[in-house]
Amino acid sequence: MTRPFRRRVFYLPGYDPIPARRYRELYRREGILQAEISGYGLSFGPRQERTGFGWGVLGAFEEGLTETEVEVLVWADLVQASMGQSIAATYGQLWRTAKVYIGSGAIFRLMRLRKGPVIAALYPLVVLILQALVALTLALVLGALAGAAVVWLMRGLAPAQGWLHLPLAVALGVPLAILIFRQVLRFWQRIDGRLFAYYLMHDYAFTAHLGGAYPPALETRLAYFRDRIARSLAGDWDEVLVVGHSSGAYLAVSVLADLLRAEPRREDGPALGLLTLGHVVPMASFLPKAARLRADLHDLAAAPGLTWVDVTAPGDPCSFGLCDPVAVSGVAPPDPRGPLVLSAAFTQTLSPEMRRALRGHWFRLHFQYLHAFDRPGDYDYFAITAGPLTLAARFSGRAPSPGRIVTPANRYTSRAVR
Repeated sequence: MTRPFRRRVFYLPGYDPIPARRYRELYRREGILQAEISGYGLSFGPRQERTGFGWGVLGAFEEGLTETEVEVLVWADLVQASMGQSIAATYGQLWRTAKVYIGSGAIFRLMRLRKGPVIAALYPLVVLILQALVALTLALVLGALAGAAVVWLMRGLAPAQGWLHLPLAVALGVPLAILIFRQVLRFWQRIDGRLFAYYLMHDYAFTAHLGGAYPPALETRLAYFRDRIARSLAGDWDEVLVVGHSSGAYLAVSVLADLLRAEPRREDGPALGLLTLGHVVPMASFLPKAARLRADLHDLAAAPGLTWVDVTAPGDPCSFGLCDPVAVSGVAPPDPRGPLVLSAAFTQTLSPEMRRALRGHWFRLHFQYLHAFDRPGDYDYFAITAGPLTLAARFSGRAPSPGRIVTPANRYTSRAVR
């Protein structure tokens, strides 16, 4: 009997505080749906590997059987720690983040690529300022009305004591205005699960905090991820596949760049693949102190023994659709091996009914890469991660999607020596 194709998948999420088990449930639910649509079989269970968090997948495809073990590379605790901000601290983040992106000129160069993710970046800034203005307006109006009510009441009760009216009005109106201002801001913060203004502000502030450099805690976590992948490359797998979504895409680039610089690839080892989805690389690589990331992009694009496929969609307003993350960052090597830039082509791979259902749900569209497509094309997340073809075999001979953007737009192209 032929041995099933064996794959190890490492999934690196973006800036997301949710527990890793949510990704397991998403994979199971959407994988079952995609299998029904596409005509293959998937079943789920535990992994043999017990380190970290993950799940096992058994696949039955026309080309053969598969065994896959998926592990989530968890950094949600770092995200949660960075989000634990008071309202005042969040507005401080707004000021510092705006200063980094506007002061460096990065925001204007990002606009040359795709307006969608830039609008997404400006969204929390605009919404938080509007929230503060609404809170201030309500506070001033209601505080003034309370003060006027005190003056009117005092005139009726003690007309002879007119000199007391104004101090009493101020003594009541000012504290009331401060209280209203605070409560309105707290209300906005409580309903941010529907608005995402605070969440996105924390996200962009995390990236901009050190001008694009990685914080020490994140560097430590990336080193741990590198070691986890290195152990699997020494194992009996047919393919080791790293998947990075959103900001997890550029973290995956840094992890693999470090790994390949430190350890030469074994010729008889597993195939190594990198699948980046819905990337936001320019949001980091265009910042002045992102020299480490720019070096990683340059080195990984030239690395032998790696297949790198980058999938985005112009219909995803939160990603830099069809932007080659290496080329637009201005650090492409003379003869790049990757990435292969492909479109998820939402207008073709999603039915009109599904597109109508998703219209306006920009955050959900940003996660569509991890969901089932009712009209799947070349890109099928579950066939890629649980099917019997390596990433290299699946996209062998595939040309980049039309409309790929490769024009450098980055002012900062320095690269840190690693």
